[in-house]
Amino acid sequence: MNTKQNSNWLILLKGFLMENPVFVLVLGTCPTLGTTKDVGSALGMGVATLLVLICSNVLISMLRKVIPENVRIPCYIVIISGFVTIVQLLIKAFLPALDASVGDFISLITVNCIILGRAEMFASKNGVGKSALDGLGMGIGFTLALVAMALVREVFGNATFTYFPGADPLNIGFLSEYKIPFLQESPGGLMVYGLLIALVSVITKGKFPKKKSFSCEGCPSAGLCRTGACQKGDEQ
Repeated sequence: MNTKQNSNWLILLKGFLMENPVFVLVLGTCPTLGTTKDVGSALGMGVATLLVLICSNVLISMLRKVIPENVRIPCYIVIISGFVTIVQLLIKAFLPALDASVGDFISLITVNCIILGRAEMFASKNGVGKSALDGLGMGIGFTLALVAMALVREVFGNATFTYFPGADPLNIGFLSEYKIPFLQESPGGLMVYGLLIALVSVITKGKFPKKKSFSCEGCPSAGLCRTGACQKGDEQ
């Protein structure tokens, strides 16, 4: 029983740091850079992605033995897009301010590599319970990464803090004279992204097993690759 509990905890927690989809697997870069100018937008985007991750993982896991192998990717996209549409309609109805700030990125959740990658690499091979935990862990990890980036970009770049999507930002008076507007721009976002990736790399260095480079084992998208390209990489 303890072994099973430890396994479940590992599935849940791996997305927080050791397999964080943003800072370790470097997936979902577009929403990461586009929705992190303020904490409220980042939080809203993260929660929306989390909901789609959990729901799509659960349904794909339930249907994994029914979906034909040769059309699995189109089926996954249809399932994911259905949940994205539901989440988007809920946001439009109850959080119009969030829809105005990140609405375009909500639509793009359908083709987010994190969602499709977890469907192919985990949900299609595991039971409903584990798939739900995987979606929850990866979703929380994605949300934490967005909020971490937004904290740096908003607090130091604009001297404000937006605690909720659509809320009026709180001014941080003592930073107003020292803010760095560059962090609110795209190049500044890339710089913050790179620094946080480096920080996570230093924190996790040597603490988790290293994966083989230039092979399917070391590739986060290996589950999506059925063309043999990775095998060619192994031979080189």
